[in-house]
Formats: sequence, structure tokens, C-alpha cells
Amino acid sequence: MYLLVVYDVDVNRVNKVHKFLKTYLHWRQNSVFEGEISRAQFNEIKSGLKELIDETSDSILIYRLPNKNYLYIDIIGIEKNPIEFII
Repeated sequence: MYLLVVYDVDVNRVNKVHKFLKTYLHWRQNSVFEGEISRAQFNEIKSGLKELIDETSDSILIYRLPNKNYLYIDIIGIEKNPIEFII
């Protein structure tokens, strides 16, 4: 499956969430990650994020798509970290 993860967390947890997501997904821009993962990895991501955040004040949105072919992106302005640069 293909994920798009957007988060808004307390400044004290931003670096932890960013570092955690970077182990599974590609960083697109501030507070946005995306990438192709397995079902097991999806469960690990959800579980890991729940441990890192305060669910009463933080917010994480996870958009699930069957694969990248269902994702259409219109970019206005510069693209901060394009996926094409992955080797």
C-alpha cells in the first residue's frame, strides 16, 4: 500500500516523529512523508506513532492508497524533496 502521512505535533515531539517516519517513508516537506510499505510496516508505523505522540493534543493523518498509481500531485511553487532523487 502507499501512504501519505501528515502530522501536526507539539514542538517537543516533532523531531522524534520525523526521525521515526524517516525509517519507513520518504520525507516530502515539513511534516509530510510518503512511500510504499507492507501491511506489517503499516501496523508498525501506527503502533510506533501512538507511542510517540499525545493523542489528546497531537494530530496525525494517514492517507492509504492501494499503490502510487492512485496518487496525483499538483505542486505549486518549489518541490522541496522530490522522490526522483532516491537512488
